[in-house]
Amino acid sequence: MQKILVIDDNPINLKLVCSLLEAEGYFVCPAVNAEEALTLLEKSSFAMILTDIELPGMDGLAFTRAIKQNPKTQKTIVIAVTAFAMVGDEEKAVAGGCDGYIAKPIDTRKLPLYVARFLNEQGSRL
Repeated sequence: MQKILVIDDNPINLKLVCSLLEAEGYFVCPAVNAEEALTLLEKSSFAMILTDIELPGMDGLAFTRAIKQNPKTQKTIVIAVTAFAMVGDEEKAVAGGCDGYIAKPIDTRKLPLYVARFLNEQGSRL
C-alpha cells in the first residue's frame, strides 16, 4: 500500500482529497501546514506528497525546496495543488521543485487517475 501525504489548510479540501485517495486503496496521511508535514516526514516516508501552494507559515514551494534538498526525502514525488491557477503557475511550481501540478477545483474523477499514473511513471524511473 503506497503512502501519500496530503497538505492543505482548508479542512474541506483536505478531507476530499484524503477520502478520494483512501477509496483507491492508498494510505493517506493529512497535514494542515508545512511544519506538520515536515514532522511527519521525520517519522515516515511517503511515495507522494500533494501540497497546497498557499499555506500559512511556510508555503508549499518553500516546503518543496526544503524536502528536495534533504537526501532522505529528495526523491519523494511532490505535486503542487492550488486554487490560484494562473498562466505560469505550473512552470513556477516545477521550477520550485514540484514534479507535477493540479489546479483546484479538483476533478474528483481525474485525481485518482492522475495520482496512479504519476506514481507508475515516476516509479519506473527510479
